[in-house]
Amino acid sequence: MPGWRSIRGRVAVVITVPICLLLVVAGLAVYGRAEALGDARTTRAEVGLSLRVQALVHQLQRERGLTNGLLGGESDFRTPLVATRERVDTALRGMRSERAVEDVIQRHLRRLPAIRAAADRDNADRDNADRDNVGPNTADRAATLTFYTTAVDALNAVDPVADTATRTDRRLRDGLAALRELAAAKESVALERGLVNGVFAEGAFRDREYLTFTEVRATRVAALARFRQVATAPQRAALKNTFATDEAQRATAYENQARRGADGSALRADAGTWWDAMTVLVDDLYAVQQSVGDDVRDRADRLRHEAELGLAAYLVAGTLMAALVAGLAAFASRSLTRPLGALAEAAHDVARNRLPATVARIQRSPQDHEEFLPPAEPPDTSAAGPLGGATEIAAVAASLHQVEHTALHLAAQQAGLRRNTTESLANLGRRNQNLVRRQLSLITRLEQQELDPDALAELFELDHLATRMRRNAESLLVLAGQNPPRPTAAPADALEVVQSAVAEVEQYRRVLIAAVEPVRVRGHAVADVAHLLAELIENGLNFSPPTEPVEVHGWYDTEDDTYCFAVIDHGIGMPEEDKERANARLSHSGEEALLSASTRFLGHLVVGRLAHRLGEGAQVQLFDTTGGGLSALLALPGRLLAPAQAGPATPQPARPAVSSLLNGFRAGVARAEARSTQGVSS
Repeated sequence: MPGWRSIRGRVAVVITVPICLLLVVAGLAVYGRAEALGDARTTRAEVGLSLRVQALVHQLQRERGLTNGLLGGESDFRTPLVATRERVDTALRGMRSERAVEDVIQRHLRRLPAIRAAADRDNADRDNADRDNVGPNTADRAATLTFYTTAVDALNAVDPVADTATRTDRRLRDGLAALRELAAAKESVALERGLVNGVFAEGAFRDREYLTFTEVRATRVAALARFRQVATAPQRAALKNTFATDEAQRATAYENQARRGADGSALRADAGTWWDAMTVLVDDLYAVQQSVGDDVRDRADRLRHEAELGLAAYLVAGTLMAALVAGLAAFASRSLTRPLGALAEAAHDVARNRLPATVARIQRSPQDHEEFLPPAEPPDTSAAGPLGGATEIAAVAASLHQVEHTALHLAAQQAGLRRNTTESLANLGRRNQNLVRRQLSLITRLEQQELDPDALAELFELDHLATRMRRNAESLLVLAGQNPPRPTAAPADALEVVQSAVAEVEQYRRVLIAAVEPVRVRGHAVADVAHLLAELIENGLNFSPPTEPVEVHGWYDTEDDTYCFAVIDHGIGMPEEDKERANARLSHSGEEALLSASTRFLGHLVVGRLAHRLGEGAQVQLFDTTGGGLSALLALPGRLLAPAQAGPATPQPARPAVSSLLNGFRAGVARAEARSTQGVSS
């Protein structure tokens, strides 16, 4: 390749591909920002169009209600109807330039003048009929209502922002959905206003009007429910305030009165009062709709502004990055030399091979073996002497060698520190255990000789404290990886194991042994199981109210040949993330877990190591307690169990596999809690 023999040429060839990829990525990012900016601008314009459409719909809904009331016989609506028609015509003239809306107007509102003329003619006929004491002619009221409703539905279906909004953020989509659902709910309220307006004016429901009334109310309820799902908290509060006004309550009372006319009986209600109350409600809903529209428009403005800033930032960043990469390439091509390659090779060898191998060898060395490191020797820089920049590179090589030697010494010190810490824990635990064992023997002899009940009670309390001290000493040995010298040769009943664990906690009077099915735990596992249960019970007592008991349950799962202990508290519980971390600590028993865990969680590590020492199949896991609190499950495999000395065990219902601990635990706890209503207290 041209220029490959020189450093400048090689650097240029190596950097060309990343620069090209960088330019491609920058171009794609700029294109995405430009597309987002176009979408934001289009969305902003089309949200404004949607709000103007809703303004036209609002006036059409008002004209529909007034027209229906006029056709029903309420002549007082003539004057406001004329003003409303003028506002509708003004809004229609403003929509002539919008093609999507103009198509809807041409299809659905071209008969508007004829409908108005027919309504005026029918009303004039009614006036003549009233003068002749003949019943009013309202044959066209239902058709007129249908005409207006079809036109309003067609306008509400115009959604110019549906396509562009899907490429923006979720808040904008939710705002547009809330605007659509609120438009549907407002249309239902306005349609109900117009329909019942005519019914009250005439005095009764006719034909299918009551069925239409119930459908409209159901549509309103469904639309409002969907609105609440996507609306923000302030928008839901504004809607709630709208339906809490006196006029809204009055409209509800009129609705209830209209519902009593389902059989066609006469309705004696003032159509004007109904109209006024519902008009206030419709206007309030329109105000909420405008507020939601303003929120959507503001969000679109913000997205447009962010897209503009993002586009500018990407352009500036891309330009600066390209210039920076080009400058760095030129600088590197001028400053790189051959000794730098040799130094880089040495550094790679130290980082990848020599240092990891030495650290691993130190950590694997026996406890009684002391690792001797070679003395620091300066590197051989003779090869770099004749070349330019040899002094600086030799200094860097010497520093690298010193770093390597220091790192090796630190690794050796850390390995020794870990070893000494473990041995100190084990030594301290054994000393404490021997002292506590002698103390327990002395206390036992004093108890046997003491006859005073009060003094004997204090000796029992001292015995209990010493027992807890023995457990703490054993915990030190567990953390140090030592087996506590407290073997148990004979198997013990599960109830005896639980009682032994309860005897090793401070607030043992709060422990409730609810129901423990009979089973024998093999002798070599008795001490570890009791210690493990004591840690779980102690944790439940510490994190639950002093008035709440901690329950212990035990049951046998015949399907998987396992025995489960459950420790249930009703305390403060644990957040889901903390519970996951705690379960991770309970399932890991290596040295890395001890080094990385906080001292507050040493009890978890003790439990995890005890479960690991019990062998494969022994598991401990935490779950939420129903009603609050935390529950711990200890599952023992069948190899740790011995047949019970009592008669045959009571058959138990089948439970899920222990591999699904959550379902098994919940089923077991539910069963144990059911038994605890008859329970056996400790």
